[in-house]
Amino acid sequence: MKFLMNWIILTLAVLGTSYILSGISVNGFWAALMTALVLGIINVVIKPILLLLTLPINILTLGLFTFVINALLILLVSVIVSGFSVASFWWALLFSIVITVLVYILNKIVK
Repeated sequence: MKFLMNWIILTLAVLGTSYILSGISVNGFWAALMTALVLGIINVVIKPILLLLTLPINILTLGLFTFVINALLILLVSVIVSGFSVASFWWALLFSIVITVLVYILNKIVK
């Protein structure tokens, strides 16, 4: 049940962020649903490996390189999911920041 709730919250955050940012395009609810699913899977499987591999760079930049990793993973999701597109790296970086804030707010509202 918790997985389903997190999936729906992330889907709503993806839809909300696509309305806020002009460089992000989502073609409907189903594309947002698939984007949330793929983003969740990538964050669970690939992101920890990348964080471990880039640990020295992350330490040198005081954790700011994590934003770069997030943006690159969002660009990867835009390649995988049809109906979800990101205009550039900077839009992906901004998308990752806005979606983090929206997910936090939606989680606080639900709980």
